[in-house]
Amino acid sequence: KRVAVIGRSLVIGKPVAMMMMRRDATVTICHSRTGSGVMRSVGHDADIIVAAAGKAKMVGPDITGDGKIIIDVGINIDDDGKLCGDVDFQNVEPVASAITPVPGGVGPMTIAMLMKNTIRAAKLQNEKR
Repeated sequence: KRVAVIGRSLVIGKPVAMMMMRRDATVTICHSRTGSGVMRSVGHDADIIVAAAGKAKMVGPDITGDGKIIIDVGINIDDDGKLCGDVDFQNVEPVASAITPVPGGVGPMTIAMLMKNTIRAAKLQNEKR
């Protein structure tokens, strides 16, 4: 699969790109300063788009095109003071094959994995005693 990762942070962007490459995906990383023409081209070529750039609603249907899997990791506050992601959900959802909402998308999974890893770390720490 082709994956576009929009965001280059050490917390989400780069680790997600590495994870996708370990699964043999072809990954292109864009960011908030990537030109709009390049971003559109990368988005249209991708099967999966992971948005984690930290800019409210910056990823619209012009970038995603039709039929993509969209994973929105962004957490922002829009101009109306509401929580939103990096993807313009209202306009992208009708053309996406699958999309995660904000709030309620990857956030609960992030918390679940954090708890799982915390328990795992505690068990490992207790085994060493």
